[in-house]
Amino acid sequence: MTAETDEKESRAGFVALIGEPNAGKSTLTNRMVGSKISIVTHKVQTTRTRIRGVAIEGNSQIVLVDTPGLFRPRRRLDRAMVAAAWSGAADADVIVLMIEAHRGITEGVKTIVEGLKERAPDRPVALVINKIDRVPSEQLLELAAAMNELYPFEQTFMISAEKGHGVEDLRKWLAEKMPEGPWLYPEDQIADLPMRMIAAEITREKLTLRLHQELPYQLTVETENWEERKDDSVKIEQVIYVMRDGHKGIVLGHRGETIKAIGKAAREELEEMLGRRVHLFLQVKVRPNWQEEAERYGEMGLDFRDGNA
Repeated sequence: MTAETDEKESRAGFVALIGEPNAGKSTLTNRMVGSKISIVTHKVQTTRTRIRGVAIEGNSQIVLVDTPGLFRPRRRLDRAMVAAAWSGAADADVIVLMIEAHRGITEGVKTIVEGLKERAPDRPVALVINKIDRVPSEQLLELAAAMNELYPFEQTFMISAEKGHGVEDLRKWLAEKMPEGPWLYPEDQIADLPMRMIAAEITREKLTLRLHQELPYQLTVETENWEERKDDSVKIEQVIYVMRDGHKGIVLGHRGETIKAIGKAAREELEEMLGRRVHLFLQVKVRPNWQEEAERYGEMGLDFRDGNA
């Protein structure tokens, strides 16, 4: 885009993706941006921070705010995540509510719709029904009709974020809905999270995929040091905080095999993303109360005060 046409023709704005945990928001963000910036696992509550991905469609820049899944919060961390999700929706130009085709209108979806009426009554909202390959078309049409009775959606889209079906139509519609104005980010920038935080998220994804049950929600990853080297490689030092000694043993594994496998998988993905050699060093530390420390929340891009009951 030339500088002359920037002011006149360009559009840019924020789109908040909201929905229950595991609805496919991170997968859609990655699909629309064309690069993996949001971690995707099969465990719920994976996205802790509002990761912004930047998608380009024609002369429009669409800044995607991938919010944490909305659910009934129990702990301080849960409450901070839910507050971050609603804050992302309130600040957006357009809101996209994602639901899963095969799960239909759950109690959680009903709660989110009520939240939309209260918290974002003046925002245009699109309904996106994801995972359409899991149900027959008649069921999809019934679900779309029932959802539109609950809320006046501006548009309804049926997609498969994983396979890409229907995503192009959604991106084009969002591009047209963006307010006129100059682009908010350089053309080659895909996310506004610092690379240190993206690197920590990648390692946390590998931990989540490798470990089972509750443990992934009891740990966090921080990038302590990022050193650019003369040979164009990068040295990254990260700390994995866990809440108990027993958790540390699980993360390390027998003779350190688990942590080695996690480190290898994270390093390979970082090398692919950065296009250069990465030296990744992981340490595991026990911090029993990390979920009550304001500094940990700041590292995750969350507001500690939002966790207050």
